[in-house]
Amino acid sequence: MAFPETKGTGTPAGPTTAEVAGQERVLAANTAGRGWRWQSLGRWEVALVGFVIATILYGAAESHYFLSGANFFDFGLNIGPIALMALPLTFIVMTGEIDLSVASTLGLACSLLGYLFEHGWPLPLAIVTVLLMGVVTGTFNGILVTRLGLPSLAVTIGTLTLYRGIAEIILGSSSVTGFPNAYDTVGTSPIPHTQFTWTLGIFLVLAIVFGVVLHATPLGRSMVAIGLNKETAFFSGIRVKRIKLLLYTLSGLICAAAGVLWTFQYATSRYDAGTGLELDVVTVVLFGGISIFGGRGTIVGVIMAVCVLGGIQSALTLINVSAQAQEVVTGCLLIVSVVLPNSGATIGQLRARWARRSAVP
Repeated sequence: MAFPETKGTGTPAGPTTAEVAGQERVLAANTAGRGWRWQSLGRWEVALVGFVIATILYGAAESHYFLSGANFFDFGLNIGPIALMALPLTFIVMTGEIDLSVASTLGLACSLLGYLFEHGWPLPLAIVTVLLMGVVTGTFNGILVTRLGLPSLAVTIGTLTLYRGIAEIILGSSSVTGFPNAYDTVGTSPIPHTQFTWTLGIFLVLAIVFGVVLHATPLGRSMVAIGLNKETAFFSGIRVKRIKLLLYTLSGLICAAAGVLWTFQYATSRYDAGTGLELDVVTVVLFGGISIFGGRGTIVGVIMAVCVLGGIQSALTLINVSAQAQEVVTGCLLIVSVVLPNSGATIGQLRARWARRSAVP
């Protein structure tokens, strides 16, 4: 059900008496269930700590190279772009939406950067242009979802193909190399005095910012409220459409930045950069405890999910497991991330229903 906003202000029109009563019932239900939600979330984060420890033990047992600084650098190279794209997707999923075009936006950014560099653009100007392109693609997704009311799953499946097709048109099957050494060091040298890749370091800094926004600001509380019940959030004065549009724009910007870092990390520009990474990004977000239905999760959980997925991939690579087999593992983690966090909710609902039936004489 859609509700009109007051013209020119973006604030909701006044609800009827029946709507207010419905809103109060929803708020009461949310308040009653909030304690369980946080309790369940805590249990899942404890489970993630166990997954992280198990991953480290498994990797160390399989290869003595697993705990080396050089392997940690390789870990950052592999998981860094995925982790970076997972941050804005966390916010989007928190509101009950999805963005499957993240990897295609990365590929489009990579392709456009190579094209501009090949045609003589100064790299700083080319990078700014690519970031603006990311803003445009993200805003386009947001407009289709918020202003036209289209389902985000269908929209971003469409733009997943659209952006990848545009990337291929721009660059074709060729690749662009020869970037200046000052930029190529993003992929060959860690941050000074550490074993962190530049992409992973940027992710950790942004993760702190995203965590503060989500857990300690009105915007974060608004995202949670939208995910729990968007109609209730609307009648509470939250600008639902505006926030969702902002989040899609942010997603496009960060995915474009990930495309720039990807280009310099591998010292090449290709239209197929990041193909298939959307599955890994979604897995990180959901395995990190962000509810696919919205309204629940933490950035800490997402960070631990990055460690688990990256650690498993690193360990399997060291023992020469094929990429296809690793995709099977990623798919299993995705299923686990949907089934386990929500199994507690199902059990709780069944217990409540049984208690109500038992209370009836």
